[in-house]
Amino acid sequence: MRIVSLVPSLTEAVAATLPGALVGVTDWCTHPAGLDAARVGGSKYPDLDRVLALRPDVVLVNVEENREQDADALRAAGVELYVTYPRTVDEALDELGRMLTALGATAEPAWLTTARAAWAGLPTPTVPRCAIVPVWRRPWIVLGGDTFAGNVLRRLGVRNVYDDAPDRYPRPSPDELHARDADLVVLPDEPYAFTRADGPEAFPGKPCALLSGRHLTWYGPSLAEAPALLSAQLAEAHPA
Repeated sequence: MRIVSLVPSLTEAVAATLPGALVGVTDWCTHPAGLDAARVGGSKYPDLDRVLALRPDVVLVNVEENREQDADALRAAGVELYVTYPRTVDEALDELGRMLTALGATAEPAWLTTARAAWAGLPTPTVPRCAIVPVWRRPWIVLGGDTFAGNVLRRLGVRNVYDDAPDRYPRPSPDELHARDADLVVLPDEPYAFTRADGPEAFPGKPCALLSGRHLTWYGPSLAEAPALLSAQLAEAHPA
C-alpha cells in the first residue's frame, strides 16, 4: 500500500508500524528522524499536485489538522482518504488501532499496547489543578473545550479553565486572560514555541509548566511515554 500522511502524528504511527509504506509526508513530519518519503508541503497547505503524483492508495488526514477544501479536492481526484478526529485519549488509542488494521497491520504494534497500559494505569486525580493553556501568542489563543489536548490534561489531573468555552480555541483579551481563576499556566512548545524566556513573564506570580507539545497534542507512538513525561513536566512548574 502506498500511503501519504498529512498528519505528523499519524506519520510517526505508520512509520513505526508499517516500515516502507509511506511515500509522502508533510514538511512538519519530524518523527521518526531521517524518514525516507517525499515531502508534499505543509499540513494546512499541501501541494496537491505532488500528492497526486505519488499515486497514493490512501491519504491520511485529520479534521482539525487539515483543510476541508484540500480533502474535497483529493476526493474529487479519486483519492481515498482515511479521516481521523479523536478528542479523547481513549478515542485516539482505539482509532489508531482501527487505522493501522485498515492499512495492513496484522497485529497491534507493541507501542500501542504499551500506550494503552500507560494511560489505563494512571491514578484518578482527587483535586485537579485549574490551568490556562495558551497555544499561541500575539494574539493569545488558548485551548478550549472538546479537544484532545484538553482530555490529555484532564487525565493527568489538570482542568482547563476554558473547557466550557463555546469555541474550541478561544481568543481572550489579555485582561480576560488574567482575570481567569487559575493556579497554573501550561505552555506547550507547539504550535507556538513557548520557552522559559517567552511566555511565563506574561503571567507574573502564576506557576508555569513548559510541556512537550508533541506529547500533549500528537496521537501516535508518543502516547506511550506521554503520561510519565507530561506528569514530570507538570510537577516542575515554576513561578513566572
